[in-house]
Amino acid sequence: MFKILKSFSCAVALFGVASVLGGCDLVMFNPKGAIGLEQARIITIAFILMMLIVVPVIIMTIVIAWRYRASNPRAKYDPEWSHSTTLEILCWGIPCIIICILGTIAWVTSHTLDPYRPLDSTTKPLTIQAVALDWKWVFIYPEQGIATINYIDIPVNTPISFQVASEGPMNALWIPQLGGQVYAMAGMRTRLHLIANEAGIYDGGSASYSGEGFAEMNFKVKAESAEDFAHWVESVKASPHGLTADKFNELIKPSINVPIQYFSSIAPHLFHDEIMKFMMPMGSDCSPTMSLSE
Repeated sequence: MFKILKSFSCAVALFGVASVLGGCDLVMFNPKGAIGLEQARIITIAFILMMLIVVPVIIMTIVIAWRYRASNPRAKYDPEWSHSTTLEILCWGIPCIIICILGTIAWVTSHTLDPYRPLDSTTKPLTIQAVALDWKWVFIYPEQGIATINYIDIPVNTPISFQVASEGPMNALWIPQLGGQVYAMAGMRTRLHLIANEAGIYDGGSASYSGEGFAEMNFKVKAESAEDFAHWVESVKASPHGLTADKFNELIKPSINVPIQYFSSIAPHLFHDEIMKFMMPMGSDCSPTMSLSE
């Protein structure tokens, strides 16, 4: 029996090591933001609760198979046995309790971690408008009057209010170490609130398959001090390029592995126009720059 358990433990350990060395990224368990920390905690709690069922079942399977093997003369054979109230309570009661706990956690956190819910902070949020294109991300800073491609710069300990849309196929904006993802859809504006509690450079990308260049639809997020962020904004404003409507229409064309680009100015109502063009009927006299309701 000991040899079987030892072999099973070694196999599990080898599988875990192989998974890590084989490229499995545990970045979600190294969160750098308040939302990411809470999500990692929820995943850990759910895993532990599920293991309370999985591990005993695996152990019992091995023990029962060994004890009642054909070559064991001490195994009791009882063909008339059909029911045990104790076993019924154990087999059904414990899973039901765990499901109730998981359900409660899911209910509470689905409200507290609602991506549309602003974060509690005394610091004014920074608004970033994200547009998913084939296959690149355009990030607009409306208050600063600048824009970037495949790059985000944010100040530490400042809530980030993302407004997300898409030019074509549905995508999903995701920065694993900062928090969950939200879908980007044409003609719609979704919201995502995140915050970075530590300075660093984090990976972001799309979490929804959108075609040929999906695998390369990645970007970097740099979190730094408020002073460094202000200096970065000034350096971007020194760029000779502006994100005009014509330039944006050029970016809409499919392209892969687009390098980071900076724009010192943006066309008025660019993000709103991008959404409204999918909402206005053909031949409508309505202005595409009308305000979007919150």
